[in-house]
Amino acid sequence: MVIDRRKALLFSAASALRLLLFAAFPSLPDLLTGRVEISTPVTSFKRLQEGLFLYTHNVSPYDGGVFYQAPLLLPLFALIPRSAFTLITYILYILLDLLCADSLIQIAGSGESESSRLFTSPRKGIRWDSLSVGAAYLFNPLTIATCIGRPTSVFTNFTILYAITKAVDGKPLNSMLSLALASYLSLYPGLLLPPLLLLSYDRRSRDPKMTRNFLSFAISSTSVFFASIGVLLYMSNLITGGSWEFLSSTYGAHLLLPDLTPNVGLWWYFFIEMFDSFREFFLGVFWLHLGAYVGGLCFRLRKQPLFIIATMLGIFAVFKPYPSISDTSLYLAILPLYRHIFPLMRYTFVAVATLLYATLLGPAFYYLWIYAGSGNANFFYAITLVWSLGLSVIVGDSLFAVLRDEWEVERPDMKGKEVRRI
Repeated sequence: MVIDRRKALLFSAASALRLLLFAAFPSLPDLLTGRVEISTPVTSFKRLQEGLFLYTHNVSPYDGGVFYQAPLLLPLFALIPRSAFTLITYILYILLDLLCADSLIQIAGSGESESSRLFTSPRKGIRWDSLSVGAAYLFNPLTIATCIGRPTSVFTNFTILYAITKAVDGKPLNSMLSLALASYLSLYPGLLLPPLLLLSYDRRSRDPKMTRNFLSFAISSTSVFFASIGVLLYMSNLITGGSWEFLSSTYGAHLLLPDLTPNVGLWWYFFIEMFDSFREFFLGVFWLHLGAYVGGLCFRLRKQPLFIIATMLGIFAVFKPYPSISDTSLYLAILPLYRHIFPLMRYTFVAVATLLYATLLGPAFYYLWIYAGSGNANFFYAITLVWSLGLSVIVGDSLFAVLRDEWEVERPDMKGKEVRRI
């Protein structure tokens, strides 16, 4: 990893800020680890510690219905000496943030967001430099809070960004391996496979030595993806003593939603109120809704596969079963790559104001419900609806801006003119 002076200064400042927060406020990590906005049943650091305790005492971590995370995380954290466990985990999560920022810097430096193989934006000169994109991620309060809270979703975020980085570098093998690891950790990144295939193919096609058509490329890359997942699952089977019970505890938790702990998403309250006889039907409907976006986006935005990935990350932050602010920070990290479409977005102020409103009132409403006892679940769920509304506005508005950008290339006479949807 090549680091110039400006990047070294940026990374040093970001690391120092995080270390300062860890050192100056020793109770802050435990406080944030317990926040439902940061930790979910499938990413909680506290649940990881419980699973690790059972694992190191030769008890299945999946007994008891508390631990829902991937088995390979257990030997990774078991290698950390108990005497320095807290300090090393702090450093580990800071390094993961720096690696995520470095991946974003490489993606921004590739210029894929402004000029892909099939489309070049007429506004490509309007952009932020790559270090600014990295700084926007490292100093985003949501990113910092996620780092201090230490959910395992940070591992998923890094593997997703690394997969995108290798795709824009024209290295589909490494990209598929990284996406397989992300899907193994959290399941939902598997929906990024089609747009990542398009992105990898477009970047490889710029190489004059590349002669394969898309079908053969997709088959070989998809084979690598599923073979990698198979290897990871087999390794997990060995770690858990030859048992496959981790499948129902990890991926079953995503698919069947057994734990209805409150979070910033839309699923938990809906299924609390759901009659058991309708539960399977609506689980299918919710998952079908989440997966239905992939095909339409890949068809309509074929010319800009990186933006398909960005839009899907925004959709995940709203509609996945167990979302957190970690997912939002990842989406907001990708969005600055499309600085050139910001002038075309129409509801930026409304969306930002809505997110700030929900950010400030969310913890207050949760306190009123859980601790003060002067509210109920409707208080917190109402503010999560506002949060989801703000994110949905950004996703929809950015999608409109990209389509308008493409349309002005086809109709240059309409540039700058007002359009109306009918």
